[in-house]
Amino acid sequence: MNWIDMAIVVAYLAGTTAFGCSFLFRRSGKVCAADVFMTGGGRLPTWTVALSIFATHVSSIAFLGLPAKAFLTNWNPYVLSITVPIAAVIAALWFIPFYRSTGSVSAYSFLEARYGIWARLYGSTCFLVMQSMRSGVILFLMAVLLNTLLGWPVAAIIIVTGVATTCYSLMGGLSAVVWTDAIQSLILIAGTVLSIVLLVCMVPDLGGSFSAAIEAGKFSLGSFSLANWGDETFWMIFVYGIFINLQNFGIDQSFTQRYVAAKSHDAATKSLLSSSLLYLVTTAFFVLTGTLLWMFVRTHPGVVPESVLAKSDAVFPWFIVHRLPVGLSGILVAAIIAAAMSTVSSTLNSGATVLLEDYWRRFAATRVSDRADIVFLRLMTAALGVFAIAIGLGVMNVRSALTTFWALQSVLSGGMLGLFLLALLAKKANGTHAMTATVLCLLAIAWVTFGQNWTGFPFRLHLNLAIVIGTVALVSVGAALSSFKKGEME
Repeated sequence: MNWIDMAIVVAYLAGTTAFGCSFLFRRSGKVCAADVFMTGGGRLPTWTVALSIFATHVSSIAFLGLPAKAFLTNWNPYVLSITVPIAAVIAALWFIPFYRSTGSVSAYSFLEARYGIWARLYGSTCFLVMQSMRSGVILFLMAVLLNTLLGWPVAAIIIVTGVATTCYSLMGGLSAVVWTDAIQSLILIAGTVLSIVLLVCMVPDLGGSFSAAIEAGKFSLGSFSLANWGDETFWMIFVYGIFINLQNFGIDQSFTQRYVAAKSHDAATKSLLSSSLLYLVTTAFFVLTGTLLWMFVRTHPGVVPESVLAKSDAVFPWFIVHRLPVGLSGILVAAIIAAAMSTVSSTLNSGATVLLEDYWRRFAATRVSDRADIVFLRLMTAALGVFAIAIGLGVMNVRSALTTFWALQSVLSGGMLGLFLLALLAKKANGTHAMTATVLCLLAIAWVTFGQNWTGFPFRLHLNLAIVIGTVALVSVGAALSSFKKGEME
């Protein structure tokens, strides 16, 4: 890449880190209270909270993966985006009032109140493991791409971006995370719009190309068959999307913490709903970019090397390097880094919050001080940052880091969402019912993930449906057990 593009990337990294770290000094030099570190004091503007939720939801995986998928196939992955506003409305009606009324920053304290300490530890541990894995995988995938674009070593990219993100997260707390998220979101959106505008200008006979794309089924949302649940049909993605986005908006600390950080109930609702609509529009730009890339390749035969075309994930990066004007390539690369850093910073802050609320404050023999809480939060942010970097370096030797993460997410997600729904829907369910149902849920998820071929099941279920099967199994079993009278259970 041109040295100007390199300078833009370096300036972005340095500027974002410095801006985030500056929040350490914004309260007349005084050390923030722990609650301010975790919630921003409940004074964060609605628009920044909305952009932060959006940035947490969108990662560099989506920024690069959706165009690649649309280039290779069609708009089927966009079905997942269609479910986001639906899940957001449910969360606005159900989860936001709940979390703002509990008086706890932790999303998992409710589980202890309903089922005992084991449920709280189960939910918080699943969150910490899953989000740490996610951060590491995002750092790794971003590093692989930047290695292709810039030629920098993968390990060095993981370490530099991981350390920079950790620095401003531990110094500025949630305020730094939310404000940097807002800036990173704007960079991401600007980069996406720029790429679309340039692709439109580069495709000759745009009307004819759109007609060809329609004839080739490039705008299809997938098969609408209700008989095939083993492939990525419209309905499989739709059902999976409802459940995974309910998990995101309903029980993921990275999102629920934003509800508490908003100024009011109405502000939290506006932030969530507006972020979901922004996600819907922006991901439409992502898949449109993939379709326009298909049109570009079709109208410019021989321009894109065959080695690049053989791997759909490489087409968009190739376009960024070889077809964008000087300066714009740097902006697009900065957008990729921004998408990764925003997700990782949210995970670090919410992970430190969970460790404080669900472990430090929960099990400490005596209440120490706000100062000690702040020190603990910053130490845990640093530790989680190091852990994410270690995972990013560790998955360099894994055949498919993304597949590994999806498998782990499937195993952990169903139990978390199912436990919350059982606690909210089945008022008579007790700790024994919930624990029994959780064990059966994990067995059901393991069967979907690993055991279908062993049991000779008549039709195959897609791996993504593990969270659906696990959640339904947990809620239905737990509710059924709670319906028996005590004498009938003996």
